[in-house]
Amino acid sequence: LAAPAPQLQPAPEPTPSSAQPDDGADQLTRQARMLWERAGMPARTHIVKATRHPGMRYDLTLLVRATETGRPITGLSPEIVGAAFGVDASDVTLEAVAIQPGRQGGPGWMEASITPQANARRRTKPTDAERWVDRVAGPKGGAPGSELVHQTRDNERGVTFYRAKMTDSTESPRIDLPKVCRALGLPEDDSCVFVLIDGSEFLISAFDTPPLSAIFPATRELLTPDAKGMYVCGFTITGQPVKTMVYQHDKNAPAHGLTLGVSRSGKTQFFAINMAAQSLDGQVVWLSTVRKDEKTTVLGRYIDRQGSNALWMARSLRAAKALCEIRAEMPWPHDGQPHDYKPGDTRCPYRQLNVYADEFMTAAQDSNFGEFIQKDGEDLTVTGLKYGIGFNPAGQSPFAHNGFSTEMKDNLRQNSRPVIFNMGSPGATRKAAEGTMENAFDVPTIPARYSRSEGSAIERAMRGEADPENGVSTGGVAVIVLDNGRAVLMRSLYADFDTDLSELFPEEVNRLTDYEISELNKRGLWFDWNEPVRPGEFWPEPDEHDEDEGRSRQRAGRSGGKGGGRHSEQVTSPHQALEAIKSLTDA
Repeated sequence: LAAPAPQLQPAPEPTPSSAQPDDGADQLTRQARMLWERAGMPARTHIVKATRHPGMRYDLTLLVRATETGRPITGLSPEIVGAAFGVDASDVTLEAVAIQPGRQGGPGWMEASITPQANARRRTKPTDAERWVDRVAGPKGGAPGSELVHQTRDNERGVTFYRAKMTDSTESPRIDLPKVCRALGLPEDDSCVFVLIDGSEFLISAFDTPPLSAIFPATRELLTPDAKGMYVCGFTITGQPVKTMVYQHDKNAPAHGLTLGVSRSGKTQFFAINMAAQSLDGQVVWLSTVRKDEKTTVLGRYIDRQGSNALWMARSLRAAKALCEIRAEMPWPHDGQPHDYKPGDTRCPYRQLNVYADEFMTAAQDSNFGEFIQKDGEDLTVTGLKYGIGFNPAGQSPFAHNGFSTEMKDNLRQNSRPVIFNMGSPGATRKAAEGTMENAFDVPTIPARYSRSEGSAIERAMRGEADPENGVSTGGVAVIVLDNGRAVLMRSLYADFDTDLSELFPEEVNRLTDYEISELNKRGLWFDWNEPVRPGEFWPEPDEHDEDEGRSRQRAGRSGGKGGGRHSEQVTSPHQALEAIKSLTDA
């Protein structure tokens, strides 16, 4: 009875746990902490803040730090976070936290993005950038290490452009074009999808129809050279004009030319527009071919001289080589002294001469005149530029074993913009283009025909149907090697030989000066080059005292010293063998 009556005591306040400190967190953060605590505080970490993604119901970002100050977070993985929140590990992304003003960062902090809702949309309806990251830029993608800058569509030209760059600007793009096409849902077609590389950036152009199947007619306006000797010779896949030169303004010299391609690839068409541009600039043109054809005969009406056999080519090269000597001593009117050729100089007493040799490699292997053609062609390539003479060989190979010496090829490459038409296969075209470049950049592909892929090849095979025959010729499509060594795909201008070419060429044909012709006459080099071989013209004629020796020299000269000429008489005794050796070695 004496004991005091019990008094009600206030309940003790709950001690805040380390998992859920009373820091005024919002409802989302507290709910996230409950799930985190239920999972056992993974990797000894604590959720500082949870932020919901705008417009999303389930996607959020967690800011996580280590429970003990100064300890780095280790052992936290997408699988652990996904298990705590009941989502797939592929929907979790872990990233380091950058140090910001007013907030710590470093190894003791981490950011976890949980995006099941966004990933579900990304898998079904990805944006262009997301598709690029997921399917193209990965280590196994068609352009690893790249990122999409933007995608644009040109409805008027029917083309979609994908401009991209490397994430690391010091890296060069490594592009597998068919793989990129499959990743972007594009038709895997060389005739409609092209790639252009510029440093660490690149552009993929996807056309609705083959862009190089279009025809670009040649006009006098396009072919008229400008003040620097440049004229438009074709257009690229993107519609950009491509220019080449009739002389080298920066080097103060004429320009050589190198044109390669198989039969029916467009070489003679390119000759026509090149000759027209040179003629419009007031230059003289000679054209020699191994065999006569319709187009070269038509061109002969608009140029100074034209012929169609190996003898004619040998004579034209020999005359051009003699012109170097004549022009070296030809006085200029302003001071009476000879000078080197200077393009565009009105005081120059002679015109630039352009010597064309079609199928030069075939002619260089001719049993009778190949030796003279190869030697004079090489000399003209090396020395002709000083005296206003450019050499323009054409054929199907730029390699030494087919008539080109290394010195000749180097001079042609440095003083021209080589043009390579279809060489018979994409591999051969690429090899020929690389043979004319100092450094082998990516060379575009020229297929034999442009054919669109229609339907499924597998379904046609199962039904036993034939593939559609819808090829488009690639004649006139060429790779041109520009001054910086970059190879560009273009369609050359089209000169219609069935109509009058007078619209492209000037009214009057440009000729040599009277002085030059008289000097060539003195040397016995200016006449009808279709005549048969004159006595003593290329090799010494036999005399009365040594007829056998003369015959052997003639035979050796016609064979070019390579055993490719007439066969010597059959040797049946040691004495005949010794005499044959003496005659061959001039012993």
